[in-house]
Amino acid sequence: MTDDPRPEDPRPEDLRPGDPRPAEPRPAEPLGPEERAELARLRAEAAARKPRYRLRSLAAAVLIVLGCVLAPLSVVSVWVADIAGDTDRYVATVAPLASSVPLQDAVADLAATQVTQRLNINDLLQQLAPSERPLIGRAISGLSGPINSAVADLVRTQTKNVVSSQWFRTFWIQANRSIHSTVVKALTGQGGSAVQLVDDAVVIDLAPVIDQVKQRLVGVGVTAAAAIPEIHTRITVLSAENIGAAKTWFRLLRLAGDWLPVIAVLLGAGGVLLAARRRRALVATALGAAAATLLLGLGLVVFRSFYLDGLAAGVSPAAAADVYDKLVRFLRTTVWTVVVLGVAVALGAWLGGPGRRATQLRGGLSDGLAASRSAADRAGLRTGPVGPWVRRYRSALTWLCIGGAGLALALWSYPTPWVVVGLALALLFALAVLGLLAEPEPESEPGPEPGPGDEPGPGDEPGPGPEPGPGTG
Repeated sequence: MTDDPRPEDPRPEDLRPGDPRPAEPRPAEPLGPEERAELARLRAEAAARKPRYRLRSLAAAVLIVLGCVLAPLSVVSVWVADIAGDTDRYVATVAPLASSVPLQDAVADLAATQVTQRLNINDLLQQLAPSERPLIGRAISGLSGPINSAVADLVRTQTKNVVSSQWFRTFWIQANRSIHSTVVKALTGQGGSAVQLVDDAVVIDLAPVIDQVKQRLVGVGVTAAAAIPEIHTRITVLSAENIGAAKTWFRLLRLAGDWLPVIAVLLGAGGVLLAARRRRALVATALGAAAATLLLGLGLVVFRSFYLDGLAAGVSPAAAADVYDKLVRFLRTTVWTVVVLGVAVALGAWLGGPGRRATQLRGGLSDGLAASRSAADRAGLRTGPVGPWVRRYRSALTWLCIGGAGLALALWSYPTPWVVVGLALALLFALAVLGLLAEPEPESEPGPEPGPGDEPGPGDEPGPGPEPGPGTG
């Protein structure tokens, strides 16, 4: 049964004499001085809060953008600092080049050409007895071409044996360790030896390699090779038209070193703290830094093409490409490490948020932990006093685990993407253990129903009295 609608007030023209007139609306009472002052204060606070909110949001956005822009520069600065300041890191970067087939072929071609040009038939005839030279010379006068070709093949074989030997690997590592300062000079303009800076290019003197080739030729019977003078021929390790213009940037990045990543992280953290919606700001910062660093990785691919197109004449493109790939190997690893880290942080911030899908996922994980805890309880496995303690300090323990994972990543010498993935999985495992150990909150038991005759206690409001019956005055 529904209530009847309330009748509308009759219109004045419908009223008859003697009918009650509807009450006139009372005019609003004017505000007092105190009420006017309070209203003015509230309006002033509302007007001041809006510009302050906009200024805070603008400052947060600027800090986040600066942090994201500095992210790829931080990656490059750390790489330059490692190349310039850590000899072991530099040697680890260039050591694989000793086993590079394109580089070995380039070195063998240069060394063999220099040796072959100084070995001719007349030099070989000098190894014969003086009485036999005219006869042998007339006999082979028409065979100079095949003989020179055979000599070139022999020199090429011996040179290839030299550059593919353990001696060449040892020579390569020792030479690069001793000339590390020259490579720094090439990259920064600050700072020879076997490595020299020639026309904005890093070149290696192959005189020791040629000397090894001469010794091997003498060992197989070509004693004329011992008379070859010392030959200085160079192979280009690093060359580009704009390397001279890039020295200033390399120098600045070297000075920034490990401080630039710290500045980038502080800027991003400041932007997140100033933002009104900090969780969204954290997701945006992490994804922005990952995207900016990924652009650096794409830039390395594009720059590789320009670098190879700008090679000087006579430089082996295959060897130069291998040198470039080995030099930026650790830089690419760091790029992917930052990208994976940014995605992991953004995913963690999203999972901890109030979104519907994130809540559903956390609920599913909580249900799984609750089922595991119930199964353990049925099996007689109790946490004892640990459960209530973990439940009480679970929030602090969670932040302690997050801080521990971050500290481990910060103190890791040279983290890789797999290190980030491993730390993220370890953090998830630690949080799952906390959820499994934490004893659930005890359910509050309902109080007893009030029995008949119970009187209301002090402060209880009496209920409405009985309605007056018929005949009540």
